[in-house]
Amino acid sequence: MSDQYIQSPPGDAICPTFSPGDPAVLARNGMVATSQPLAAVTGLRVLMDGGNAVDAAVATAAALNVVEPASTGVGGDMFALIWMANEKRVVALNGSGRSAAAANAADVTSMGYDAIPKSGRDAGMSVSVPGTVHGWETAIKAYGRMSLQDVLQPAIDYAINGYPVSEVIAHGWKGTDTPGGLGSESKLRQRPSGLELLPTGEAPVHGDVVRLPTLGRTLQTIAEGGSEAFYKGDISQRIATYVRQSGGWLVPDDLAAHHSDWDEPISTDYRGVTVWECPPNGQGIGALMALNLGFADALRYVADPRVTDVPIDALLSKEYAGTRRDLIGPSHVVEKPVYGDPLASSDTVYLTAVDGEGNACSLINSLYQGFGSGLVVPNTGIALQNRGSLFSLDPDHPNYLQGGKRPYQTIIRMATREGEFWLSFGVMGGFQQPQGHLQVISNMVDFGMNSQQALDALRFVWTSKIPGTLASKRTCRRWTINELRRRGHTIEVKSGYDRTGFGGGQVIARDPETGVLTGGSEPRKDGAAVGW
Repeated sequence: MSDQYIQSPPGDAICPTFSPGDPAVLARNGMVATSQPLAAVTGLRVLMDGGNAVDAAVATAAALNVVEPASTGVGGDMFALIWMANEKRVVALNGSGRSAAAANAADVTSMGYDAIPKSGRDAGMSVSVPGTVHGWETAIKAYGRMSLQDVLQPAIDYAINGYPVSEVIAHGWKGTDTPGGLGSESKLRQRPSGLELLPTGEAPVHGDVVRLPTLGRTLQTIAEGGSEAFYKGDISQRIATYVRQSGGWLVPDDLAAHHSDWDEPISTDYRGVTVWECPPNGQGIGALMALNLGFADALRYVADPRVTDVPIDALLSKEYAGTRRDLIGPSHVVEKPVYGDPLASSDTVYLTAVDGEGNACSLINSLYQGFGSGLVVPNTGIALQNRGSLFSLDPDHPNYLQGGKRPYQTIIRMATREGEFWLSFGVMGGFQQPQGHLQVISNMVDFGMNSQQALDALRFVWTSKIPGTLASKRTCRRWTINELRRRGHTIEVKSGYDRTGFGGGQVIARDPETGVLTGGSEPRKDGAAVGW
């Protein structure tokens, strides 16, 4: 792309440039935005049938389990931030699961591993209890208007009767084998039950009609029996048995003991906007620290605060951010600005729903990597996550593998202004998430972009594969790239499907005076914002 298509930002800021893309979607009665249009329309139908934002969010998440199964599902975890207009406050729901009671680092190292395997022969070690189903039910019971059975019906219909596969999702279903790991299709081929999610024996291509009957039956069982049918019935027995056969520790009691938790959200003020995240064990604190200029410590400190000490208040203090800011110089890249290795790819879905009354739900659902561990529980269509692979084997690290502990997790976001709801948004994509969140909120607060423009804008990613790497959706002005290289950064420009490495976001903003909703959806993905 030539420089003439890139507009320079105001002031001295570098690189938040954008070229005109699709217009933002406007509505007043309700809106849903997510990474697949059929799922977005599912949520909108729920709103039009009298459901509220929470009902719509759960219906959308369930539909994504079917139409984007590499990224999400009942075998994974969920988190939600909810704003109810009559309460005028943000509440946080932690729907992530814990490690098995018997999980321990000694078993991992005795098998010759220096890290928990993400897939392969002993992939069961990476499987923590799937928290999604209980999270959905908890959200619906506390704040929804419809039953879990009602909101699951569209997903069941897609699974049984079929749907056409969209382009980016087809690409993700195939995946790419690399020296460091298997692509999605290859992982599913490792075991016979994986073919339940490869209905023709191979990954579908763009436009194929796919039916997932075993997954449909599982969703129907959950619709009829609620979370108990998942955590205490035949399904839980099947999950536990299969995980143990694959090297893991889960037993039925681990699933039966699972519960979601309501948490106080954490926040920081950014130029008059209060930005909200779920607290650890999610990495949302990293995004808030980034707004304070203190992103570097997330991988060092994020862990399950119910098991180990996480200094949340200290990490979010402006004083601490100042000490971290002092380490940053304008003339050259910081040599080692993070702990750990924020490189692993992630398959996660984000969705947001806002209804006409001003209620909002920001929800994320994840298997972590493509089809998670690659383990598909026989005769259920359930792909099991591999979030447990994010535990550390270092006994001095707060995220050290222990039984009954939640691993490092994913994030979502809301923003309020002067005590009123303003934004429900998120950017999925593993360790790109806090970086993407920072860039989107900066685009809207600092540069006055609307919901769609903030997502269309150029996005950069810092990774530790090559310290100081900066990558972008499309070319910055040449002078910007040259100047960053002079300061020690390595610039790598991505195109085509490589663009998905920059995450996928959705944004819905609400004007409290007019009730007008403004929605945007990630241009690098297949999704949509829809309203009425």
